[in-house]
Amino acid sequence: MPEKKNPSNVGSVTRALNLVDHVMTGPSEGLTLTEIAREMKSSKSATLATLRTLIEHGYLRMSEPGPRYLPGMALIRLGDLASARDPIASVSRSTMNDLNKKTGLTVRIARNDDGYPVFVDRVDGPGVVRFFTPLGVREYPHVSSVGKAILAELPDERIREIAEECGLAARTPKTITSLPKLMADIRQIRKRGYGIDDEEDAQGVVCVGAAFYDHFGNCAGGISATGLKSELSPEKIEKIGIKILKHAESITQKLGGKVKVRGQ
Repeated sequence: MPEKKNPSNVGSVTRALNLVDHVMTGPSEGLTLTEIAREMKSSKSATLATLRTLIEHGYLRMSEPGPRYLPGMALIRLGDLASARDPIASVSRSTMNDLNKKTGLTVRIARNDDGYPVFVDRVDGPGVVRFFTPLGVREYPHVSSVGKAILAELPDERIREIAEECGLAARTPKTITSLPKLMADIRQIRKRGYGIDDEEDAQGVVCVGAAFYDHFGNCAGGISATGLKSELSPEKIEKIGIKILKHAESITQKLGGKVKVRGQ
């Protein structure tokens, strides 16, 4: 999203931070030099120099073939530190661990940032499969189950504004990229209480998420469970959705909020 220019900004630092943001919000397989340079509207040589500096300091890493650029361990450590200090993450940790044990899936928690999800903590599922889940990044809401669950708590007019702001960018062939389809999905979420990301953010990955509420009755964020599409049948997704709702309600109660009654 575009930002207003500040004359006191240090240009090189701003470019580096923007580059990191592009990589962190990019596809799970990473971005190429050409893709990054295009998004940064910069030359390949200047972009490569910034990439090499960020790699040297651990904020990005390079993978082959490609090469492709991905977040580095320094960013992951920063995300873990941020989650340790986030009050919602602190309150939700035991609930996340319980959901992780009951589903065997990767569990994430996000706070609501004016209609956008910002993931602040995660608990990885067992086994060798690990999903790259950056923390502390404001993500597009239309591609994730939690993002859509948060959208479902907003007035329709605000949803339209957010759709215009983010452009409903496609992450996979299954991403919802039109407002009518997004609103149809939102209506389903409002009925059943949880959102489903069916390979909309990453191919082969399914996510189920639901919102929780603070003591003012406002949507404070959401909790989700993520797994492989090949292992999650529609029946299993429905059962996970029921578990997600119960755990979201648990977080609402810990925040001093009131559990929402569906259909009212």
